[in-house]
Amino acid sequence: MSATLHTSALASLPLLARGKVRDNYAVGDDRILMVASDRISAFDVIMGEPIPGKGELLTQMALFWFARLGHICPNHLTGDDPASVVTPEEAAQIRGRAMLVQRLKPIPVEAVVRGYLAGSGWKEYQEGQAVCGVKLPAGLRNASKLPAPIYTPAAKAEAGEHDENITFDKTVEIVGADLAARIRDISIAIYKAASEFAATKGIIIADTKFEFGLDEQGTLVLMDEVLTPDSSRYWPAESYAPGSNPPSYDKQFLRDWLEAAQVNGKPWDKTPPAPRLPREVIENTAARYREAMQRLTA
Repeated sequence: MSATLHTSALASLPLLARGKVRDNYAVGDDRILMVASDRISAFDVIMGEPIPGKGELLTQMALFWFARLGHICPNHLTGDDPASVVTPEEAAQIRGRAMLVQRLKPIPVEAVVRGYLAGSGWKEYQEGQAVCGVKLPAGLRNASKLPAPIYTPAAKAEAGEHDENITFDKTVEIVGADLAARIRDISIAIYKAASEFAATKGIIIADTKFEFGLDEQGTLVLMDEVLTPDSSRYWPAESYAPGSNPPSYDKQFLRDWLEAAQVNGKPWDKTPPAPRLPREVIENTAARYREAMQRLTA
């Protein structure tokens, strides 16, 4: 495991953007070096303390899934060595945590697929027995398995804002009927294949989100990260019981701690700066990411 990295600093490439986790650098006009830091965010706020090993685990898990799912949809990987585009002195900074990818035209829709009712989907169901316009049977409980996976897209928000759940009809307005249908169908196919495999490892993928882009030929390409604990809700199958959220391999441990955290004697209001994370929270969060990777690849 390489040194913990909160923020990368590559002088040899132009910085395009820093996200909540990834730092993206331009490599010519047609490629991007994506560096997964050890930053972690919750409630759209980046924590001040990194989670050791997180960036490498996210990268290795994404590469694992890209390799398994390539028959369903092409992805943005170029196959080139990330170290080949930085100086020898910078190579250690990105080792194991970077992907060299195609530069695509991003589609401004998050492709969310749910196989179970949880999180914002559960809240929406309680209000109207539907999620993003998809009607669901009566009597479902928190964490209930759905009769079949559903596609519940979100409109991508500006940096620092919350993504907004939208209907499929709204995605048609944004990207057109043909592309909206292709994104929906491919997303569900990827989710089904991934969740069936994960089930053989004792893991439930309750829901996940994908991002897509278009290349110069108009081909739909899977991009960014895929099926990591940052973009998916991972549950250990042995702890699953409808009616309550099972313990998860994602950021839920951190969220739960933050919900109870005090800042100046008051509950944290979920705006920056975040409360300082104690060692126990950092170590427990890191352990959950490691266990997800170990179980998947065992």
